[in-house]
Amino acid sequence: MNLSHRVKATACRLALVVLLGSGAVLFSQTDSQLKPNQTFGYGENKIVKFTYTQSFDCVDEPHNDLNFNGKKAQSDPGEFQIPVCQVGINPTVDPSGLTGNADPTEPLYVLVPMFSVDNDQNPDDAISCKGVMTGTNCGPALGGTLIKLFGALPEAFKAKPLIHTQCPDPGLPAGTCTMHASRLDLGPVLVKLGFLPAPVTNIFVPSPNHSHVILGIDVNIQPIWWQVIPVLVLDQADWPDQDGDRGITSVVKINEAEKAGRAVEAPSNFFLFFSSHVAHTH
Repeated sequence: MNLSHRVKATACRLALVVLLGSGAVLFSQTDSQLKPNQTFGYGENKIVKFTYTQSFDCVDEPHNDLNFNGKKAQSDPGEFQIPVCQVGINPTVDPSGLTGNADPTEPLYVLVPMFSVDNDQNPDDAISCKGVMTGTNCGPALGGTLIKLFGALPEAFKAKPLIHTQCPDPGLPAGTCTMHASRLDLGPVLVKLGFLPAPVTNIFVPSPNHSHVILGIDVNIQPIWWQVIPVLVLDQADWPDQDGDRGITSVVKINEAEKAGRAVEAPSNFFLFFSSHVAHTH
């Protein structure tokens, strides 16, 4: 090896030592890494990138009554005029109509931060009603209800959350995310968790600020349907940071938090369609 090559090799080794010794972050999510139809996620403690190739779907089966008017969907045309994306129910089929072993749908765990970093008692900090579909709880009314139910306004429903979330998309308002539903019905799950008394009614809220986790076997996969499984994260210490070096970044960590009572999981009839691949590191 000549002198020039030895100098270059030594420089490379020194650079590596400096990087590792300083604990430098080798990956950083930036707005410029995302196309308009992409979001980030976590999978097996890795950063992954989702590419959405068609709209969402919220499955409404013939026997359902998602608007709670006493009529089954098969006899209630009005039930289909507005998508009812409902948390707390578990459909028997995916949007392709498949079920059982033939169903290729995978779970998409959606982390929802139901804690408040600053014990927020201001209902005006909730996601505003600007651009929100009529009939959706929003603004100070939403903020006041959530403060009453949870003791403080959760980061999930703040117009300006104090934590990093992978949705909404960079630069876009809270309550939005590419190719996602703009609102969710929390009625069934709030009754099941004991926050509200029966009977169940529709309680539509803006799509919360959230992040995503998928199974390790799914980090590199072609476009498929994914069933959204909301996971209410109750402890700030479990929330993942932007680069995924702490907090819940795998399904194993979701299970650990749920077992310890720091997270609660519920099914939904909400499906998204996207591919996933491990994001490149810097």
